Amino acid sequence: MCLAVPGKVLDIEERDGTRMATVDFGGVVKEVCLEYVPDLQVGEYAIVHVGFALQRLDEESARQTLALFEELGLLQEEFGDPWEAAGAPPGWDEAGDGAGAAPGSAPASAPAPAAAAGDGAREATR
Repeated sequence: MCLAVPGKVLDIEERDGTRMATVDFGGVVKEVCLEYVPDLQVGEYAIVHVGFALQRLDEESARQTLALFEELGLLQEEFGDPWEAAGAPPGWDEAGDGAGAAPGSAPASAPAPAAAAGDGAREATR
């Protein structure tokens, strides 16, 4: 699910001609583009969707929405550990074999996937 989540602007800077902000979403901090709300200031709240601030929001509404999202588990679903959300196998966490592995890559100890039929690979039974 992809939510529009309220967040508080912590810092603003311009990068390559684009106004960007560091935004706090109830403890999760992300970079956000401010091009759709160019007059947003540090300390203000905005509704953010897929990395873009879309609309200014008052602090009370933002706090209530964040509290409700937290209660429903939506913040964990939206910002949580992607390996956990994907149901990664045991050992594929920051302390396990998959640490630092790119998403979708296999651990070093995993066998290589079998070649698809007709791709010119030799059969294992020869």
